[in-house]
Amino acid sequence: MDRQEALTWIGEVFEEAPGRIGPTTAREEVPGWDSLGTLSLIAAFDERFNIQLSEGDIEGMKHIGDILEILQRHGALAS
Repeated sequence: MDRQEALTWIGEVFEEAPGRIGPTTAREEVPGWDSLGTLSLIAAFDERFNIQLSEGDIEGMKHIGDILEILQRHGALAS
């Protein structure tokens, strides 16, 4: 998956329009990134990539770029 595909996937998880989010977008700027959105993200990581997030991963996600970094660290995002 490339960076644009990853951003599209993240947008789908949070029900955001394409192009509305980028790596520097903060959690507070994404209305769908609330507690329920976080649960959806956790489930999506597991379902699509078989990635189980640690508590540190979950707490460390403050920007969209943090999600991209997790994808890259697990080999799901091309460098």
